Amino acid sequence: MHFSAGDLARTRIADGPDPLWETVLSMQQLHEQRPEPLLDAWRRRACSRGRSASRILAPLMPKRGYFPDFLTPAAAAGGLEEGIDAVLSTPRRQLRGEVGMLADANSLPSWARSLADGDTDTLQRLGTALRQYHASVLGPAWPDIAARVARDRLHRTGTQVRGDTDAMLRTFAPMLSWQPPVLCADYPVDRDMYLEGRGLLLVPSYFCRRTPVALLNETLLPVLVYPARAPRPEQQLSPCGRLAPLLGHTRAAVLQTLQEPCTTSELAQYAGVSLSSASEHAAVLRGAGLIVSTRERHRVRHTLTPLGMDLLTGPG
Repeated sequence: MHFSAGDLARTRIADGPDPLWETVLSMQQLHEQRPEPLLDAWRRRACSRGRSASRILAPLMPKRGYFPDFLTPAAAAGGLEEGIDAVLSTPRRQLRGEVGMLADANSLPSWARSLADGDTDTLQRLGTALRQYHASVLGPAWPDIAARVARDRLHRTGTQVRGDTDAMLRTFAPMLSWQPPVLCADYPVDRDMYLEGRGLLLVPSYFCRRTPVALLNETLLPVLVYPARAPRPEQQLSPCGRLAPLLGHTRAAVLQTLQEPCTTSELAQYAGVSLSSASEHAAVLRGAGLIVSTRERHRVRHTLTPLGMDLLTGPG
């Protein structure tokens, strides 16, 4: 993302979780087969709720690749109903183009043609499914979603207030690399986006788990959705003192760092240890059943197991 004059002044963190971005990204997580302890219990509950709504939404929100921009309108920042109203008011030309693009890489149900034509009944059916899914699947988890997003937002905006936007953008390393005037992300495809004075809306998300996500249509307000993360040990150190006699100070810090999943290089940076030391500590914690490690292309991502979470946080 290429910043020009004025873009830093217009760059901000969203006020809270976006209900439609969380809908799309949580649907993708329901399709995901890779185990992740922090989401596995939610997946089990979600699969038993909102099945009729999920059947309607799933074809429009595939696990990989493109999904239509009209499903995540900027108006959703004002709440679910405002977002759904914007979805139902999508211009027919945009519907036709985006549903057509989705159909190029996916097999869509027969009603998708009516959706692309702007059929009122089909749009209302989509709106009903969005409401039902949010009420039955996201609603029970919304306090946790909002809390994680709030912690992340407080950390980013606090840095922005104490310093400036340049300092805030640096808090995203290594997930995002800020090398003024360019913000780089690990993205599935090579792409350049020019902000052209419009600024950037950064949206922390509970269900965005690996790489940030952006809208495809560059005429829309520039948005970058990223995985919300709890403050790292330098902001929140309380459990380490309790665990240090058991694990040692460094390993306790490593375990605490994993309150949010991260790669080995992220673990080294956040815990303040070398890469080889981070890998060694992760191996010991994995052998004790406190974390699991999964390979993602050329990286290894570490996540607390329920046992590790219980040890870190104590009985709930």
